[in-house]
Amino acid sequence: MQTVPFDQRDGYIWYDGNTVLWRDAKLHVLSHGLHYASCVFEGERVYNGKVFKLTEHSERLIKSADLLGFKIPYSAAELDKVTKEVIAKNKIENGYVRPFAWRGSEMMAIGAQATKIHVAVAAWTWPSYFSNEAKERGLKLQTSKWARPAPNMAPTASKAAGLYMICTLSKHAAEQAGFEDALMLDYRGYIAEATGANIFFVINDELHTPTPDCFLNGITRQTVIALAKSKGIKVIERHIKPEEVANAQEVFVCGTAAEITPIGVIDEHKFAVGPVTKKLMQEYSELVRQP
Repeated sequence: MQTVPFDQRDGYIWYDGNTVLWRDAKLHVLSHGLHYASCVFEGERVYNGKVFKLTEHSERLIKSADLLGFKIPYSAAELDKVTKEVIAKNKIENGYVRPFAWRGSEMMAIGAQATKIHVAVAAWTWPSYFSNEAKERGLKLQTSKWARPAPNMAPTASKAAGLYMICTLSKHAAEQAGFEDALMLDYRGYIAEATGANIFFVINDELHTPTPDCFLNGITRQTVIALAKSKGIKVIERHIKPEEVANAQEVFVCGTAAEITPIGVIDEHKFAVGPVTKKLMQEYSELVRQP
Protein backbone atom coordinates (compact mmCIF):
# COMPACT_ATOMS: atom_id res chain seq x y z
CA MET A 1 0.00 0.00 0.00
CA GLN A 2 1.33 3.43 -0.97
CA THR A 3 2.08 5.45 2.17
CA VAL A 4 3.88 8.53 0.80
CA PRO A 5 1.54 10.90 -1.10
CA PHE A 6 2.43 10.94 -4.77
CA ASP A 7 3.15 14.66 -4.77
CA GLN A 8 5.68 14.20 -1.95
CA ARG A 9 7.82 11.45 -3.43
CA ASP A 10 11.50 11.74 -4.23
CA GLY A 11 12.81 11.32 -7.75
CA TYR A 12 12.59 12.99 -11.14
CA ILE A 13 9.87 13.63 -13.74
CA TRP A 14 10.37 14.61 -17.35
CA TYR A 15 8.15 17.65 -18.01
CA ASP A 16 7.91 19.52 -21.35
CA GLY A 17 11.45 18.73 -22.40
CA ASN A 18 13.17 19.09 -19.02
CA THR A 19 13.96 16.73 -16.16
CA VAL A 20 12.67 18.30 -12.95
CA LEU A 21 12.59 17.25 -9.32
CA TRP A 22 9.52 15.12 -8.60
CA ARG A 23 8.06 17.63 -6.12
CA ASP A 24 8.51 20.52 -8.57
CA ALA A 25 6.43 18.95 -11.37
CA LYS A 26 3.40 21.23 -11.05
CA LEU A 27 0.73 22.78 -13.29
CA HIS A 28 -1.70 25.63 -12.99
CA VAL A 29 -5.08 24.97 -11.35
CA LEU A 30 -6.85 26.40 -14.43
CA SER A 31 -5.35 23.85 -16.82
CA HIS A 32 -7.90 22.72 -19.38
CA GLY A 33 -7.00 19.08 -18.79
CA LEU A 34 -8.15 19.37 -15.18
CA HIS A 35 -11.45 21.11 -15.88
CA TYR A 36 -12.52 19.51 -19.15
CA ALA A 37 -10.65 16.17 -19.16
CA SER A 38 -8.60 17.01 -22.26
CA CYS A 39 -5.89 14.61 -21.11
CA VAL A 40 -4.57 11.27 -22.35
CA PHE A 41 -2.18 8.88 -20.65
CA GLU A 42 -0.45 5.52 -20.76
CA GLY A 43 0.49 2.90 -18.21
CA GLU A 44 3.69 0.97 -18.81
CA ARG A 45 5.45 -1.79 -16.88
CA VAL A 46 9.19 -1.93 -16.27
CA TYR A 47 10.72 -5.39 -15.96
CA ASN A 48 14.46 -5.66 -15.24
CA GLY A 49 14.90 -2.02 -16.23
CA LYS A 50 13.06 -2.32 -19.56
CA VAL A 51 9.51 -1.36 -20.57
CA PHE A 52 7.50 -4.16 -22.13
CA LYS A 53 6.25 -3.07 -25.59
CA LEU A 54 7.40 0.51 -25.08
CA THR A 55 6.93 1.69 -28.67
CA GLU A 56 3.37 0.34 -28.80
CA HIS A 57 2.55 2.42 -25.72
CA SER A 58 4.17 5.56 -27.13
CA GLU A 59 2.29 5.15 -30.39
CA ARG A 60 -1.00 4.67 -28.55
CA LEU A 61 -0.46 7.84 -26.51
CA ILE A 62 -0.10 9.81 -29.75
CA LYS A 63 -3.17 8.12 -31.23
CA SER A 64 -5.23 8.85 -28.10
CA ALA A 65 -4.34 12.54 -28.36
CA ASP A 66 -5.30 12.55 -32.04
CA LEU A 67 -8.70 11.13 -31.11
CA LEU A 68 -9.14 13.98 -28.62
CA GLY A 69 -8.24 16.52 -31.27
CA PHE A 70 -4.76 17.58 -30.21
CA LYS A 71 -1.25 16.72 -31.35
CA ILE A 72 1.54 15.63 -29.04
CA PRO A 73 4.68 17.59 -30.01
CA TYR A 74 6.93 14.53 -29.82
CA SER A 75 7.30 11.44 -31.98
CA ALA A 76 6.99 7.89 -30.66
CA ALA A 77 10.76 7.50 -30.98
CA GLU A 78 11.32 10.65 -28.91
CA LEU A 79 8.87 9.44 -26.26
CA ASP A 80 10.66 6.09 -26.17
CA LYS A 81 13.99 7.84 -25.59
CA VAL A 82 12.59 10.07 -22.85
CA THR A 83 10.98 7.10 -21.09
CA LYS A 84 14.26 5.20 -21.00
CA GLU A 85 16.00 8.27 -19.59
CA VAL A 86 13.38 8.69 -16.85
CA ILE A 87 13.68 5.03 -15.86
CA ALA A 88 17.46 5.30 -15.67
CA LYS A 89 17.35 8.63 -13.79
CA ASN A 90 15.03 7.16 -11.16
CA LYS A 91 16.94 3.85 -11.07
CA ILE A 92 13.79 1.81 -11.68
CA GLU A 93 14.43 -1.90 -11.99
CA ASN A 94 10.83 -3.11 -11.68
CA GLY A 95 8.07 -0.53 -11.70
CA TYR A 96 5.54 1.54 -13.54
CA VAL A 97 5.70 4.42 -16.03
CA ARG A 98 2.99 7.04 -16.58
CA PRO A 99 3.40 9.20 -19.72
CA PHE A 100 0.61 11.73 -20.20
CA ALA A 101 -0.34 14.78 -22.21
CA TRP A 102 -2.88 17.54 -21.59
CA ARG A 103 -4.12 20.93 -22.70
CA GLY A 104 -2.78 23.83 -20.67
CA SER A 105 -4.17 26.98 -19.05
CA GLU A 106 -4.05 29.55 -21.88
CA MET A 107 -7.85 29.37 -22.28
CA MET A 108 -10.60 28.58 -19.76
CA ALA A 109 -13.62 27.50 -21.77
CA ILE A 110 -14.87 24.40 -23.53
CA GLY A 111 -13.23 25.66 -26.72
CA ALA A 112 -9.46 25.41 -26.28
CA GLN A 113 -7.84 25.73 -29.70
CA ALA A 114 -5.05 28.00 -28.45
CA THR A 115 -3.92 25.96 -25.44
CA LYS A 116 -0.39 24.62 -25.23
CA ILE A 117 -0.01 20.84 -25.21
CA HIS A 118 2.04 19.66 -22.24
CA VAL A 119 3.71 16.26 -21.92
CA ALA A 120 5.21 14.58 -18.87
CA VAL A 121 6.64 11.16 -18.01
CA ALA A 122 6.86 9.81 -14.47
CA ALA A 123 8.21 6.45 -13.27
CA TRP A 124 8.27 4.76 -9.90
CA THR A 125 8.93 1.40 -8.27
CA TRP A 126 5.67 -0.54 -8.07
CA PRO A 127 5.77 -4.32 -7.65
CA SER A 128 2.09 -5.25 -8.13
CA TYR A 129 -1.31 -3.62 -8.64
CA PHE A 130 -3.11 -6.32 -6.63
CA SER A 131 -1.77 -8.12 -3.55
CA ASN A 132 -0.27 -11.60 -3.83
CA GLU A 133 -3.02 -12.89 -1.54
CA ALA A 134 -5.70 -11.51 -3.84
CA LYS A 135 -4.01 -13.04 -6.88
CA GLU A 136 -3.76 -16.47 -5.24
CA ARG A 137 -7.45 -16.68 -4.33
CA GLY A 138 -8.76 -14.57 -7.22
CA LEU A 139 -10.24 -11.08 -7.09
CA LYS A 140 -13.84 -10.40 -6.12
CA LEU A 141 -15.78 -8.35 -8.69
CA GLN A 142 -19.14 -6.63 -8.35
CA THR A 143 -21.13 -5.69 -11.44
CA SER A 144 -21.26 -1.91 -11.71
CA LYS A 145 -24.33 0.22 -12.33
CA TRP A 146 -22.22 2.36 -14.68
CA ALA A 147 -21.90 1.30 -18.31
CA ARG A 148 -19.25 1.80 -20.94
CA PRO A 149 -20.53 4.41 -23.46
CA ALA A 150 -21.12 3.85 -27.15
CA PRO A 151 -18.40 4.87 -29.65
CA ASN A 152 -20.59 7.77 -30.84
CA MET A 153 -20.89 9.05 -27.25
CA ALA A 154 -17.20 9.23 -26.32
CA PRO A 155 -13.76 8.56 -27.90
CA THR A 156 -13.77 4.99 -26.62
CA ALA A 157 -10.70 3.92 -28.61
CA SER A 158 -8.53 6.42 -26.72
CA LYS A 159 -6.90 6.08 -23.31
CA ALA A 160 -8.46 9.36 -22.21
CA ALA A 161 -8.72 10.57 -18.63
CA GLY A 162 -12.42 11.41 -18.85
CA LEU A 163 -13.37 7.83 -19.66
CA TYR A 164 -12.08 6.72 -16.25
CA MET A 165 -14.46 8.80 -14.13
CA ILE A 166 -17.05 5.99 -14.20
CA CYS A 167 -14.26 3.50 -13.40
CA THR A 168 -13.42 5.33 -10.17
CA LEU A 169 -17.11 5.47 -9.24
CA SER A 170 -17.50 1.75 -9.98
CA LYS A 171 -14.37 0.68 -8.11
CA HIS A 172 -15.20 2.77 -5.05
CA ALA A 173 -18.71 1.31 -4.90
CA ALA A 174 -17.32 -2.21 -5.22
CA GLU A 175 -14.73 -1.67 -2.50
CA GLN A 176 -17.33 -0.23 -0.16
CA ALA A 177 -19.40 -3.39 -0.70
CA GLY A 178 -16.47 -5.68 0.15
CA PHE A 179 -15.25 -6.40 -3.39
CA GLU A 180 -11.89 -5.48 -4.95
CA ASP A 181 -12.98 -4.28 -8.36
CA ALA A 182 -16.00 -3.90 -10.59
CA LEU A 183 -17.23 -5.63 -13.73
CA MET A 184 -18.51 -3.08 -16.23
CA LEU A 185 -21.12 -3.74 -18.87
CA ASP A 186 -21.39 -1.74 -22.07
CA TYR A 187 -24.22 0.49 -23.29
CA ARG A 188 -26.01 -2.56 -24.77
CA GLY A 189 -25.78 -4.63 -21.60
CA TYR A 190 -22.94 -6.90 -22.77
CA ILE A 191 -19.89 -7.57 -20.58
CA ALA A 192 -17.15 -5.04 -21.33
CA GLU A 193 -14.22 -5.13 -18.89
CA ALA A 194 -13.11 -4.40 -15.34
CA THR A 195 -12.36 -0.81 -14.28
CA GLY A 196 -8.81 -0.87 -15.61
CA ALA A 197 -8.32 -4.28 -17.21
CA ASN A 198 -9.76 -6.46 -19.97
CA ILE A 199 -11.52 -9.69 -19.04
CA PHE A 200 -11.35 -13.30 -20.27
CA PHE A 201 -13.53 -16.34 -19.54
CA VAL A 202 -12.43 -19.96 -19.82
CA ILE A 203 -15.45 -21.91 -21.08
CA ASN A 204 -14.92 -25.59 -21.98
CA ASP A 205 -11.16 -25.07 -22.44
CA GLU A 206 -11.73 -22.16 -24.85
CA LEU A 207 -10.89 -18.54 -24.11
CA HIS A 208 -13.81 -16.14 -24.58
CA THR A 209 -13.33 -12.37 -24.39
CA PRO A 210 -15.59 -9.40 -25.20
CA THR A 211 -15.22 -7.69 -28.58
CA PRO A 212 -13.52 -4.32 -27.91
CA ASP A 213 -15.89 -2.17 -29.96
CA CYS A 214 -16.61 0.37 -27.21
CA PHE A 215 -13.64 0.05 -24.86
CA LEU A 216 -9.86 -0.06 -25.14
CA ASN A 217 -8.33 -3.00 -26.99
CA GLY A 218 -5.54 -3.27 -24.45
CA ILE A 219 -1.92 -3.98 -25.37
CA THR A 220 -1.85 -6.68 -22.70
CA ARG A 221 -5.14 -8.05 -24.06
CA GLN A 222 -3.60 -8.39 -27.51
CA THR A 223 -0.51 -10.01 -25.98
CA VAL A 224 -2.60 -12.56 -24.06
CA ILE A 225 -4.60 -13.48 -27.18
CA ALA A 226 -1.42 -14.06 -29.18
CA LEU A 227 0.13 -16.01 -26.31
CA ALA A 228 -2.94 -18.23 -25.91
CA LYS A 229 -3.10 -18.97 -29.63
CA SER A 230 0.61 -19.87 -29.67
CA LYS A 231 -0.13 -22.46 -26.96
CA GLY A 232 -2.98 -24.01 -28.91
CA ILE A 233 -5.79 -22.41 -26.91
CA LYS A 234 -8.77 -21.38 -29.03
CA VAL A 235 -9.67 -17.71 -28.54
CA ILE A 236 -13.16 -16.42 -29.33
CA GLU A 237 -13.88 -12.67 -29.39
CA ARG A 238 -17.61 -12.01 -29.16
CA HIS A 239 -20.36 -10.19 -27.34
CA ILE A 240 -20.88 -11.90 -23.98
CA LYS A 241 -24.08 -11.61 -21.97
CA PRO A 242 -23.90 -11.24 -18.16
CA GLU A 243 -25.83 -14.48 -17.64
CA GLU A 244 -23.04 -16.37 -19.43
CA VAL A 245 -20.75 -15.76 -16.45
CA ALA A 246 -22.32 -18.85 -14.87
CA ASN A 247 -20.94 -21.00 -17.73
CA ALA A 248 -17.30 -20.12 -17.07
CA GLN A 249 -14.87 -22.44 -15.31
CA GLU A 250 -12.16 -19.79 -14.94
CA VAL A 251 -12.03 -16.02 -15.24
CA PHE A 252 -9.12 -13.59 -15.31
CA VAL A 253 -8.43 -9.96 -16.08
CA CYS A 254 -5.35 -8.53 -17.75
CA GLY A 255 -3.73 -5.15 -18.17
CA THR A 256 -0.36 -3.47 -17.90
CA ALA A 257 -0.86 -2.78 -14.20
CA ALA A 258 -2.89 -5.91 -13.40
CA GLU A 259 -0.77 -8.20 -15.61
CA ILE A 260 -2.81 -11.45 -15.56
CA THR A 261 -4.88 -11.65 -12.39
CA PRO A 262 -7.38 -14.46 -11.63
CA ILE A 263 -10.99 -13.72 -10.69
CA GLY A 264 -12.49 -15.75 -7.85
CA VAL A 265 -15.90 -14.10 -7.52
CA ILE A 266 -18.28 -12.14 -9.75
CA ASP A 267 -21.33 -11.17 -7.72
CA GLU A 268 -22.77 -14.50 -6.52
CA HIS A 269 -20.66 -16.66 -8.88
CA LYS A 270 -17.43 -18.32 -7.72
CA PHE A 271 -14.51 -19.58 -9.79
CA ALA A 272 -11.38 -21.62 -9.23
CA VAL A 273 -7.94 -20.35 -10.18
CA GLY A 274 -7.62 -23.04 -12.81
CA PRO A 275 -4.93 -24.54 -15.07
CA VAL A 276 -5.51 -22.30 -18.11
CA THR A 277 -5.18 -19.15 -16.04
CA LYS A 278 -2.12 -20.46 -14.21
CA LYS A 279 -0.47 -21.47 -17.48
CA LEU A 280 -1.03 -18.08 -19.08
CA MET A 281 0.17 -16.28 -15.95
CA GLN A 282 3.41 -18.24 -16.08
CA GLU A 283 3.89 -17.74 -19.82
CA TYR A 284 3.17 -14.02 -19.58
CA SER A 285 5.57 -13.59 -16.67
CA GLU A 286 8.33 -15.25 -18.69
CA LEU A 287 7.54 -13.25 -21.83
CA VAL A 288 7.70 -9.80 -20.25
CA ARG A 289 11.01 -10.56 -18.58
CA GLN A 290 12.80 -11.69 -21.70
CA PRO A 291 16.01 -9.69 -22.30
